[in-house]
Amino acid sequence: MNIEEFRGYCIAKRGVTESFPFDEQTLVFKVMGKMFALSGLERVPSQVNLKCDPERSVSLREAHDGAIIPGYHMSKLHWNTLMIEELPSKLIVELIDHSYDLVVSKFTKKLREAFDVLDE
Repeated sequence: MNIEEFRGYCIAKRGVTESFPFDEQTLVFKVMGKMFALSGLERVPSQVNLKCDPERSVSLREAHDGAIIPGYHMSKLHWNTLMIEELPSKLIVELIDHSYDLVVSKFTKKLREAFDVLDE
C-alpha cells in the first residue's frame, strides 16, 4: 500500500475529514472530529500512525519487528507507527479499521447520535 491508497481508504470511511492541523506536512484523519490516523507526508519510507488497543500493539510490534513500532510523537501505549510499504495491504486495512472503530467506540452519546444519522 502506498500513501495515496492509505489516504483514499481513510477518507472514504463514514464521518471522516482530513486536515493539516499541526503543519503542512502532517496529514490528519478524524472521524467526527476525533483523530484516528495521521501521516507525516515527508517521511521516507512512508509511515502512518494508527490508534491501537494496547495489548494488540505489543503483539503487532513483536510480529512485525521494525515495520510496526511505538507511535512516533504519540502515546506509545495507544499508537503505533507503521512502515506501510513494508506491510501487507490487508493488514494495513485491518489496522485502519481497528483504529477507526476504537475511536468510534469512545464517542459520547451526542456524538454517536450525530454519527448514526450520517447515512440517513
